Amino acid sequence: MRHAPSENLPRHRHDEAFAAIVLSGGYVEAGDTGRHRCEPGDVVLHRACEHHLDRFDRAGAEVLVLPLPLFWSAPALGRVADPDRLARLAERDIADAVETLMDEVEAKPASPADWPDLLAQALRADPALCLSAWARGTGLHLGSVSRGFRQVFGVTPAAYRLAQRAQHAIDALLRTDAPLSAVAFDCGFADQAHMSRAVLRVANLTPGALRRARPA
Repeated sequence: MRHAPSENLPRHRHDEAFAAIVLSGGYVEAGDTGRHRCEPGDVVLHRACEHHLDRFDRAGAEVLVLPLPLFWSAPALGRVADPDRLARLAERDIADAVETLMDEVEAKPASPADWPDLLAQALRADPALCLSAWARGTGLHLGSVSRGFRQVFGVTPAAYRLAQRAQHAIDALLRTDAPLSAVAFDCGFADQAHMSRAVLRVANLTPGALRRARPA
């Protein structure tokens, strides 16, 4: 995929798991796994039903997109030594390129740049985090936190927190056969109906439909 200079893509959802390998140029992605500053050789790994926005550099970017196995676990951000080799492999055999990526990608440490990154990191670690307490602890006004976070991630901290909780539920629904009520409890929802609404908002499918749609 080629992206134009200074192109901005608003927050959007991808239904399938995929990897984005930066071949040239650069961009910033801000989404469910945090904010990532991407440059050639970087790999952003996305689970199914993730949301993010993209802001491309003045030079634009060229990105290789490869499908990923649904249940492959890996850090959200990584690097490969030779992204052009992956592109050449993908021209001949997508499956071979994916297998090579899975063998060669190495984790790239996250580097929070400012308080929105730190808040997103805290919400990913604890989707039950009290936003007002976090704001007080950092000396910020809650309203300023909400506005500033939305400018970076395209969504309020409360909505981001709910999306994290829903993503935890989606992962459990896809990976296990636990009863829906148990998944709701384990993921911190008030009840099964609360989880169903949150999952539907994130995945555009009810928990039952999502589970029925998973690969055999």
